[in-house]
Amino acid sequence: MSADNIKQFRQTLIDNNHHVTAVRQAIFALLISPEPQSIGEIIAKGSVDRVSVYRNIELFEKLDIVHRIYVGWKYKLELSDKYIAHHHHLSCLSCGRIIDIEDEEHIDHFITEISLKFGFEPRHHQFEIDGYCRDCAARAK
Repeated sequence: MSADNIKQFRQTLIDNNHHVTAVRQAIFALLISPEPQSIGEIIAKGSVDRVSVYRNIELFEKLDIVHRIYVGWKYKLELSDKYIAHHHHLSCLSCGRIIDIEDEEHIDHFITEISLKFGFEPRHHQFEIDGYCRDCAARAK
């Protein structure tokens, strides 16, 4: 995580009239991960109490610092596009694995085309495909 991202995180809190606290900074640091994480995983990694994590994650969602990635009826958390490059996911309904889709150009082109077709002006999108990863699909056969 770059110093610019930490500076941006702090500025987002300040701009929205929230204090930059040691707990909030610790939770932000716990969110830095190559893969989306459940709240349980975030809590297990750090020394911040459960209530503080839940309360601050709720604030971070409102401020678009973090967003949810749904896996079935559960979800994992990931830093928003302000902090990491925008991307999409494949989510395994069996093992919970989340795979980043690396072919962003085609997906973004499709979203642009469909928006133009319907005269729609998109502000945000989330493209997720739920199903079964190669390993779980093979085990089911």
